[in-house]
Amino acid sequence: MAQEQEKPFSPIENKVMDALEEVIDPELGIDLVNLGLIYDVTVDDQGQCTVTMTLTTMGCPLGDFLNEAITKAVTSVDGIEKCDINLVWEPVWDISRMSRFAKVALGIHG
Repeated sequence: MAQEQEKPFSPIENKVMDALEEVIDPELGIDLVNLGLIYDVTVDDQGQCTVTMTLTTMGCPLGDFLNEAITKAVTSVDGIEKCDINLVWEPVWDISRMSRFAKVALGIHG
């Protein structure tokens, strides 16, 4: 089972999260961070970044577009040499993971 992010992000991991806010889900028009699809980001001493994430549904293809957009955003951060995407299905994504911004933008109230 995937681990939820428990420790605070390092400064470089925060920069990666900021960069991931620029990656927009093409179907929903909201970035992956505000959609709650990014579960964790880790960066090791060699500049290797692993992004643990999910998709809104199992049938939603990550596809070349999101894969390339995530990799480009992550490797644009100074000090990041490589990006791996760890796609997980647990915990299951639901709208409660979305930020208030994303819910308002999509007209979801509650």
